[in-house]
Amino acid sequence: MSNLADSSQPTRPAIAWIGLGIMGSPMSENLIKAGYSVTGFTLEQDKLDRLAAAGGTAAGSIAEAVKDADVIITMVPASPQVEAISYGPEGILENAKAGALIIDMSSITPQTSVDLAKNAKEKGIRVIDAPVSGGEAGAIEAVLSIMVGGEQADFDAALPILEALGKTIVLCGPHGSGQTVKAANQLIVAVNIQACAEAVVFLEKSGVDLNAALDVLNGGLAGSTVLTRKKDNFLNRDFKPGFRIDLHHKDMGIVTDAARNVGAALPVGAVVAQLVASLRAQGDGGLDHSALLRAVERLSGRQV
Repeated sequence: MSNLADSSQPTRPAIAWIGLGIMGSPMSENLIKAGYSVTGFTLEQDKLDRLAAAGGTAAGSIAEAVKDADVIITMVPASPQVEAISYGPEGILENAKAGALIIDMSSITPQTSVDLAKNAKEKGIRVIDAPVSGGEAGAIEAVLSIMVGGEQADFDAALPILEALGKTIVLCGPHGSGQTVKAANQLIVAVNIQACAEAVVFLEKSGVDLNAALDVLNGGLAGSTVLTRKKDNFLNRDFKPGFRIDLHHKDMGIVTDAARNVGAALPVGAVVAQLVASLRAQGDGGLDHSALLRAVERLSGRQV
């Protein structure tokens, strides 16, 4: 690992990383590769061991991880987990130093982000919400799309770090805006996967060469990043989780609720939200969201 700093950035901020799951582990490792010092905490010992093996430092608690950090990055499943790690005597806000910057990369409700920023400000701690799109592959390849909510100055301070994690990085507005855009992203992705799944079952039942069909479809207006990323999942019925149905179920709840609050109708989104919920109820919550194919297969009379 190189610790050499260029003249434009004389000192690299010390980073604490909270949450080392499917996304958090490869993302934290990309920061280590970029020359940052990363101290991490998560609940699973094997994930801490993986961080240490990659050149990071494993901490024994949130308080230990964040106490000397200039930047604290959080990547946990949902709003309750963000609140659990942020508040209370052992949480981030009570143990981080004044002036620290929290980059919350979890996908949570916009209101949770607004509340966190307000409570952190009282402690002299800055916050941006920075949820991501791109899944496990995007995290590994450091090509995530990162949608940010917060102050311009805090975005500017975070940008060199975010550039080690993603490719498309955009400040979308004030606190909570990143989460709103992420909710829209999850709506589009779920509807897109559902459409692809329906097409796959239709094509297969029609006796068409599925591989050839998906190739030609992806070269035209029906093509999408979703189809590119998930084509092999469909072809091989490989539903090893890159992004779990359980999490997409959570996200569809966020977008449905947020849309209701602002008076936006989501007629197709509401149907897909119910299809995601039904797939979860059938025991497929731990599978990749491309497993929406399994729901269409069941509806079409196939035993899966």
